[in-house]
Amino acid sequence: MQTRADRFPIRNTQSVDSDSQIWNWAQNDRLGAKAQVKRPDDEQQLRALVAGHAGNIAILGSRLSTGDLMHAENSNTLLLDPGALAGLLSSTPQTVTFGGATPLHQVYATLTEMGRMLAASPGVIALQTLAGAIATGTHGQGLRQGSIADEVLHLRLIQADGGVLELDRQHPWFGAAQLALGTLGVVTAVTLKTLPQGIFTCFKSATDDAALESTLIEWNETFPLSKAWWFPEDHLVHVWRARPATDDEAKAYRLNNGATVSLSSGNDAMNTTVDRTLVHMQNDIQGAKGDKPFKTVERFKDFTDITGDIYQLYCRGIATPQINIEIGIPLRRAGQVIEKIKQWYRDTHPHMHYPIILRCTGPSDAWLSPASQEATCFFGFVVYYAADGTLSKDGVHFLDAVEKLLAQEGGRPHWGKYYDPALYHWHHLYPQWQQFRAVRAALDPTGKFANAYTTALFG
Repeated sequence: MQTRADRFPIRNTQSVDSDSQIWNWAQNDRLGAKAQVKRPDDEQQLRALVAGHAGNIAILGSRLSTGDLMHAENSNTLLLDPGALAGLLSSTPQTVTFGGATPLHQVYATLTEMGRMLAASPGVIALQTLAGAIATGTHGQGLRQGSIADEVLHLRLIQADGGVLELDRQHPWFGAAQLALGTLGVVTAVTLKTLPQGIFTCFKSATDDAALESTLIEWNETFPLSKAWWFPEDHLVHVWRARPATDDEAKAYRLNNGATVSLSSGNDAMNTTVDRTLVHMQNDIQGAKGDKPFKTVERFKDFTDITGDIYQLYCRGIATPQINIEIGIPLRRAGQVIEKIKQWYRDTHPHMHYPIILRCTGPSDAWLSPASQEATCFFGFVVYYAADGTLSKDGVHFLDAVEKLLAQEGGRPHWGKYYDPALYHWHHLYPQWQQFRAVRAALDPTGKFANAYTTALFG
């Protein structure tokens, strides 16, 4: 086992409970000293902390992002934990307002109790805070919606001087604040538009990848929600396509007390491929069968069609430490990129222990969204950590090579996941890059919310 420590650090597999340092969630990056962490009880205390601190401030949420975004600049950096500013603050028949530190799973549970939902389908992991998910561009799947940030109607932002800035969709800086990597200030409240809760039926199937370039577009144009996992070695694609449930399907769901309803018997079309993938995974991570990484693949065995709400169907991620790279490609060019990946795979036969994840979204209003102003297909690549905290040499090589391929095709990386900044010319990829820099300079002229990484990124 080995890893490129500059990009993909070795993971600490020991307990950090007594460690004097604070780590990101994956425990592969130290963020700073625990003594630097401050957790205000309310917004008033938070504003006083921000205004009174002379050094840099790094905002800590659930710490799921790469450590680069959260590193303490030095020993005088304040690691700000706004976790007390969570929960439902208010609601109307069409909107909800949550504290920025509210975990997504709490947002979704509250909406379900209210009989509401977001138009944007969820990302697979719900440990993230709402503000963190917005700040990094968390998205789901479906061309008829964008990211969670695109459901935001209003943001309350604490500025570097402790002042409060209220931004709605009419504010000229709203597009910058929608996705800002925590560089504009502390988001303490988020108002989201909602819809009546919908019930969906998800159809799961396995198909060969011969026409994936066109069928991927067809699935997404025909169904409001679509997600696919591509296994190039077996030329096989596992796809989930969901549409609103029929009256009979919705009735069966309600009669089942709101628990999901399986509509078919188990389909074993993926079982051989899954077993082969599990062998690769076992060779790479040396974990015990039944551990979380194995479960992420085993769930494809004996799959069934299912009826449920949007969160039951798609918020199904299993949080496990990993290196995850996700690159957005304009949907109009997704077919060409799929063909290039096929050719690259034929030429190099890269080693993989997890399929390529394909999720498409509609255009985003956020200036720095990878889907900014254009329907986008996101290509996701995962390598899990081994039991000893290392990564397989073949896995690291695969990630390096595939990211270079997609960067050359004009790809834009997901901000909360791993990427190599040297591969991207940001001002070419984002037409409003300079406008964002101007907003950042206006709101945080001294760089209080900056660290070495974001300074290098934005200048």
